[in-house]
Amino acid sequence: MLSRITSPTELKKLPEDLLGDLAADIRDFLVDSVSRSGGHLGPNLGVVELTIALHRVFDSPKDTMVFDTGHIAYVHKILTGRGDFSRLRQEGGLSGYPSRAESVHDVLENTHASAGLSWAAGIAAGRGLTGQKDSYTVVVVGDGALTGGMSWEALNNIAEAERGRLIVVVNDNGRSYAPTIGGLAHHLSGLRTTPHYEKVLGWGKRQLRTRGGRLGRFVYGVLHALKKGVKDVVVPQAMFEDLGLKYIGAVDGHDEPAVERALRQAKAFGGPVLVHVITEKGRGYVHAEDHGADRFHSVGRIHPETGLPLEESRFGWSSVFSDELVRLGRSNQKIVAITAAMLEPVGLVPFAAEFPDRVFDVGIAEQHSAAMAAGLAFTGLHPVVAVYASFLNRAFDQILMDCALHRAGVTFVLDRAGITGSDGPSHNGQWDMSLFRLVPHLRLAAPRDAARLREALREAIAVDDAPTVVRYPKGPLPRDIPALERTNGVDILARHGAEPAVLLVGFGAEAGTALATAQLLSEHMIDTTVADPRWAYPVSEELVRLAAGHEVVVTLEDGMVTGGAGEALARAIAQTGLTLPVINCGLPQQFFAHASRSAIAERAGLTPGAIAAKVRAALPAAVP
Repeated sequence: MLSRITSPTELKKLPEDLLGDLAADIRDFLVDSVSRSGGHLGPNLGVVELTIALHRVFDSPKDTMVFDTGHIAYVHKILTGRGDFSRLRQEGGLSGYPSRAESVHDVLENTHASAGLSWAAGIAAGRGLTGQKDSYTVVVVGDGALTGGMSWEALNNIAEAERGRLIVVVNDNGRSYAPTIGGLAHHLSGLRTTPHYEKVLGWGKRQLRTRGGRLGRFVYGVLHALKKGVKDVVVPQAMFEDLGLKYIGAVDGHDEPAVERALRQAKAFGGPVLVHVITEKGRGYVHAEDHGADRFHSVGRIHPETGLPLEESRFGWSSVFSDELVRLGRSNQKIVAITAAMLEPVGLVPFAAEFPDRVFDVGIAEQHSAAMAAGLAFTGLHPVVAVYASFLNRAFDQILMDCALHRAGVTFVLDRAGITGSDGPSHNGQWDMSLFRLVPHLRLAAPRDAARLREALREAIAVDDAPTVVRYPKGPLPRDIPALERTNGVDILARHGAEPAVLLVGFGAEAGTALATAQLLSEHMIDTTVADPRWAYPVSEELVRLAAGHEVVVTLEDGMVTGGAGEALARAIAQTGLTLPVINCGLPQQFFAHASRSAIAERAGLTPGAIAAKVRAALPAAVP
C-alpha cells in the first residue's frame, strides 16, 4: 500500500475501505524501520489514523499543519513522500522531527512542547491579514503539552479569533513521555472514561429495558443512540467551551472515518475549533503497548519481533546521577526533586520510588519548576531540578529573578548538555554555559567523569545561598580520569615537560579531548599542562594564577564559544593585566543538523587534531 502513496493527493484518491490496510502497512513499516535506526516509535504508532485523516481532509501545504511536538511527524513524513527511513536521524538522512529543508509540508522545527499553539495562532492571524483566507491552520497538540503554561496563553488568545480558520487537535493519549499528570490530566481522563455517563447509561439499561416495557426499550435505544448528547449532559466540556472554543469530541483516534467526520465538521464551522481525539501510544505493537513506563516513547535499535534492545545499554551519566541522589537523599532529608514530565529520562525514578513524597512532577512546565524550586528553598529544603539542558532555556527568567535574585539554594542538574547529535538542533544542549554566565551568584560545575559527577552533586547541594548547576553530556560514561594533584579546587590532569608553554583547560566532557590534544602536541615537542577547573563559574582564581605561568592558554568546551566558559577565563586573565593569548575552542554560534556527536565535533573544529593545529600556529617558533 505504501508504494501507492507518494503524496497527500494520492492518499485522497484511496478508497475508504483500503484505509485500514494502509494504517496497518504504516505501522509495520514504522516498527521495521525504527527498530533498525532508533527513534520515537510509540508516539507515531499512536497517530497513524489521525495523520491519515488530517491529510485527507486538509490540503497541505496550502493548509498549514503544525505538530507540537515534532516527534509525532513520522507518519506525516511518509504521507508527504518521504518514505526512505534507512538513515533516519543520521547525517544525510531524514530528521527525526519536521524539517523545512526536507519538505514544504513542514513548518515548526522546534521540538519542545507547548509552543505549537502560539505558532498556529500567529499563522492563522497572518493568513487573515495577508488575504489567504481560504487556507486553514491545523495544530496537533498532545495532552502532555497542555500542562505547559504557553499552551493556555495561546488558547486564551485563539478563542478571541472569531473567524480564524484555526483547528486545534488534542491528541490525547494520557501521556507526554510518561503518563500525563496534574489537574488537566485528571479532567481529560474524565472525558475519556466518563464514569458518570456509564452510571447513567447503566441505570437506563436496568430501568428502561427491564422494567419499562416496549416503550422503555424504545427510549433506551434513543438515549443510547444519542450517546454524545448524554455524555455532554453529565460531563460538560466547560474547560474549553468557557474559553469560547467550539469543542468536538471525544473521538476515537483509531477510527479513521470518525476522525475524518470530526475534522470535516470542524473545517465547516468557520471559527476556532478544538477536536478532542483519543489515541493509544504504541498502538498495534504489542511490545510497546505492554511497556508501562513510556510505551516505547523513544527507542534505540531493537529486535522487532521481541522489542528487546540489540545493544546492551551501558551505565551512563544519568544512572550515576540517579544513584548518587538516592544516596544523598538517605542522609539529607532536605533534598527534594523536581522533574518536568521526564521522571525516567533524567534518572529520578529510583529517588521517587524510595522517597515518593519528596518528588514533584510539574508536567511540561520548566518555568514553573524553577520558580517552585525557589519557593521550596524558602522553606529550608534543597530542591534538585533535573531537566534536559536545552529544555531549561525557557526558564532563564525564573533562574535569574526567582532563584538568583532571592539567593535560593536550588541545584539544576542538566542532562544531555553539549552535543547530543541525532536529535538535531533543538536538542543540542549547547547554550547553558553562555546563558548562565550572566546570572549573578550562580555556580556551574562540569564534571569530566562519574567520580567527579558524584563529587560535584555533593558540593552543589551543600550550597544554600545561590543557585548551582551540574551539567553532563548524553551517552555512556568515559573512563574515570584521576588527577595528578588538586590545588585550590583545580585538578591537574597531566604535565608534559619541565616548563610547559601551553595550558590546556578542558571543561567537563572535553577534559579527555584536552588530554588527547596534549599527547599530539608532545609529539611536536610542545610541552603542556592539562587542567580541569571542575567548576566553570565562578572563574577560579587558582586557574588564573596557573595560566600566568604559561605562554598560551587554550580552552575546550562543548558549549558555545560566544559568551562561554573559555571567554569568562580569558576576561579574568585580562583583568589581571596579563596580555596572555587565549585560544577558545568550542561550538560556533549556529544550529547543528542531526548527526553523530563526533561528526558535529569535527565540523566545529573540536577535535584533538584541529586544536593542536591552532596551538602550533600560535607557537611557530616551538615547532621543529
